[in-house]
Amino acid sequence: MSLRITPLTDPDHGPHSRSLVWLASDAASIPVGTAFLRLFTDPGQQHLAELTLQVHPAERRKRVGSRLLDAAVAAAHDNARRCVIAQTEAGSPGDCFLAARGFRKVLTLRYSRLALSGVDTSALAEIVERPHPGYRLAHWQGTVPDGLAHTFAASRRAMDDMPMDDTDYGTVTWDVDRVRAAAKTVEQRGDRLHTVVAIDTFTGSIAGFTELVVPGDGTGDAQHYGTGVLPEHRGHDLGRWMKAESIRQARGHYPDLGGLLTDTAESNTHMRRINDSLGYTPTHTTNQHQLDL
Repeated sequence: MSLRITPLTDPDHGPHSRSLVWLASDAASIPVGTAFLRLFTDPGQQHLAELTLQVHPAERRKRVGSRLLDAAVAAAHDNARRCVIAQTEAGSPGDCFLAARGFRKVLTLRYSRLALSGVDTSALAEIVERPHPGYRLAHWQGTVPDGLAHTFAASRRAMDDMPMDDTDYGTVTWDVDRVRAAAKTVEQRGDRLHTVVAIDTFTGSIAGFTELVVPGDGTGDAQHYGTGVLPEHRGHDLGRWMKAESIRQARGHYPDLGGLLTDTAESNTHMRRINDSLGYTPTHTTNQHQLDL
């Protein structure tokens, strides 16, 4: 098959990354595959590139994927990257393809869903209303209130030791500008960001947080983003407390919402236990692969 690989310009350069794009087309100029290479630009992640590669099912096993991968890996080399990561559904053709091209599996993610129609509201209320001495819950929609902005940004380090297994992911540094920009991004695409936090009543600082992004029309499934508790506040069941309140708010504010989606590292047994106790049901798993350059 005659194949052309054309580099394209991706105008969507964000504050923390930029992307390179390639289009594979056949002799009739019909697109048969694409590759996107995200180059992280923050100081703690400048070694990292993330690959998303797609080939039309009818065009597989014709070296389309290999040609696109060669272009992306060469660009990663040219941009001084130390590794390239890519995610595939477990057991998919992509799993086998990446393994054959020298990638190694570094992380397995479990995806789960909570059907809101089946939530035990009494059990949920019991979790939320159970006293947690020294802590109280607070919540907001959209951008963090000014009075909590600095402590919320500081609380993001709760994710620093999130299990990533063998992934060379680097470190992400959060400040007030970044948390506000992230909320703005959700708003600009028409979705709604809901945040629940646990506040240390002695210091007034945020001890932990959980985030939920709801589709703008309030239907379909919402997606959990980060959930984390600072190391010095762990052991008080704050993660389950906050997540239960997030579920309760979703049910109360969005009666047409179908469910809540979450993904957790297979090795993150603590968060998996929280999800299981709240009624989340596993749906599928994905594997993250890494190519060391």
